[in-house]
Amino acid sequence: MRFSCLLLIFLITACSSPRSVFTIESKENVAPATVTFHNLSTKANDYLWDFGDGITSKDKDPVHKYVLSGKYQVSLKAINENKVNMSHQEIIVDAPHHCLVELATTAGHMTIQLYDETPLHRDNFIKLAEEGFYEDITFHRVIEGFMIQAGDPESKGNSKNKKLGSGGNSYTITAEFNPKLIHTKGALAAARTGDNVNPKKESSGSQFFIVHGKPQTDKQLENYELQKGIKYSAEDANILKTLGGAPALDMEYTVFGRVIKGLEIIDKIAESQTDKADRPVEDIRILSLKIIK
Repeated sequence: MRFSCLLLIFLITACSSPRSVFTIESKENVAPATVTFHNLSTKANDYLWDFGDGITSKDKDPVHKYVLSGKYQVSLKAINENKVNMSHQEIIVDAPHHCLVELATTAGHMTIQLYDETPLHRDNFIKLAEEGFYEDITFHRVIEGFMIQAGDPESKGNSKNKKLGSGGNSYTITAEFNPKLIHTKGALAAARTGDNVNPKKESSGSQFFIVHGKPQTDKQLENYELQKGIKYSAEDANILKTLGGAPALDMEYTVFGRVIKGLEIIDKIAESQTDKADRPVEDIRILSLKIIK
């Protein structure tokens, strides 16, 4: 009888051991890739995920974003008190087809495509991003219905009374105007000084703005086409009439990219309360600017 009881205890203990099992769901593994993990583990009370990129999670069914391309070893520990079972799977995230950067701010994240048609601005932006230049810089000028501007290094850690907007690095960038790259909502463009001191319309070496804009009418677009000697494509005209933009800036400021994910973050920043100098009352800071490779 004693032997039977011991056998029963052993069987119950063995059957209570956890088993780690999971599947991976992703529509397209191209960086930045958002991946959903489905936890099919049994007899476990707790879980510990390691996504292979230095990030872990205790969620049962996590969703994880891989910013960079590469080969990642994902592991899941299924835990039941002092018993642990672990399983592994490999996931491959391919490099993006275009030059992409992820702009992380205190208001949220945006993914930006940089244009190959503007190599001087693209390469400068990448250089500053890799140097960490933009980290902790604020959006110092925000005008709802127009744009949100950042890139002044003097905005790092400065008081609310500090006048911002004139800071930057020691060089400018030759304008790279392109009639096909226009100021639709989400356009990334270089800031610059005025025509009276800058007749060549050269760009600031660090300051940039992202268009918030307003919807345009057919008549407004016709006027801008005549003024600027350009012709908006049907697609661009539709975007300007629905999402909006700032076409008055076309062929005046170099557009060198566009927000492809996170347009709602532009809205959030643009709608923030500002002071008389158009600076947000509560600082909105850049946390990081990462090149997606």
